[in-house]
Amino acid sequence: MSDRIPFNKPFIIGKELYYISQCVLQGQTSGDGPYSRLCERTIGELIGARQVLLTTSCTSALHIAALLCDIEPGDEVVMPAYCGAAAANAFLSVGARLVFVDVEADTLNIDMAHVEASLTDRTRVILPRHYCGTACDMSRLLELNESRGIRVIEDAAEGFGAHYRGKALGTIGDFGAFSFHETKDLICGEGGALVINDPTLYERAEIIREKGTNRSQFFRGQVDKYTWVDVGSSYVPSDLLAAFLAAQLEHVQEIQAQKRSLYELYAEALSPLAQRGLIRLQAIPPDCQTNHHGFFLLVQSEEVRKALLAYLSSKEISAVFHFSPLHESVMGRKLGYESGMLPVTEQVSRCIVRLPFYHELGADQVLRVAQTIDEFFRWQPS
Repeated sequence: MSDRIPFNKPFIIGKELYYISQCVLQGQTSGDGPYSRLCERTIGELIGARQVLLTTSCTSALHIAALLCDIEPGDEVVMPAYCGAAAANAFLSVGARLVFVDVEADTLNIDMAHVEASLTDRTRVILPRHYCGTACDMSRLLELNESRGIRVIEDAAEGFGAHYRGKALGTIGDFGAFSFHETKDLICGEGGALVINDPTLYERAEIIREKGTNRSQFFRGQVDKYTWVDVGSSYVPSDLLAAFLAAQLEHVQEIQAQKRSLYELYAEALSPLAQRGLIRLQAIPPDCQTNHHGFFLLVQSEEVRKALLAYLSSKEISAVFHFSPLHESVMGRKLGYESGMLPVTEQVSRCIVRLPFYHELGADQVLRVAQTIDEFFRWQPS
């Protein structure tokens, strides 16, 4: 067997395959079946949310939220440029003008000073992304929500099980969106969930998610036939995926305890390099209770990053970088942005190194990764 350490590896921890087989045997593999309902209830209980809808992805959850905000052409959505293109597309597709802002150098979360400076009378939504399971400054965001009526939609793709001042991410703003992609803490291959924190919007969210029809109401016996009543898309995931996720949810504490153990081992092993100023590690503010979603470090330059990734690869270790800044992308330039506008985003995107981090990663493998990084810096010219 190869001793290569991958960046990510999907895993089975319990009854995933058994539950999938039960879907088939019970005669429902399409969406909104027994396992979908079980997942929605369980997620709600775990994070303290009353209204949860499973979706096909975090992106589709964000798109539903965007539609619920009734954004009109020219309305502005403020979001970090250090983010996935999928989040941007969710709002661009409803006619929003995207206002990209910079991130903090120590957390890689949205920079609230830049947010506040970017607000206009057309600002309708702020989209904070909780990077790597560490919360944004939600208290300042909620102040804007209350004082100016700006919607706050949490991109909590990496934030399931993390908290801000004791409150679960995804339950603090108007909406929260989670991902259960295979790179996340809890996985089902592809999938997500939308948390609706305004109870008056749940019914419409359900309609948008079900192709713009009141099909769900029909199956509950609330209407005698279903029809097309609103905009929407096909955002209901298969119950096969929900079955896999249901088994993962049964072991959420075990999964997150393992992630914490791996995170702390990495942090301890790499702290000497950080103390010498050769790398920087993510800061976790005292108000934030992270879920230890992943582990990354920041090196001094893009050249050092390139050399470190190559060195790790030569030692059979897969490490990667992350987002390319949205404002520097082809689409970002079409929207009027250019390099140099968001310097912190540009710097961190060129210097970040994301290390192998997954449930079945062993302590010996973590130490091997850390030792290899230490070897690399010992050979670097001072």
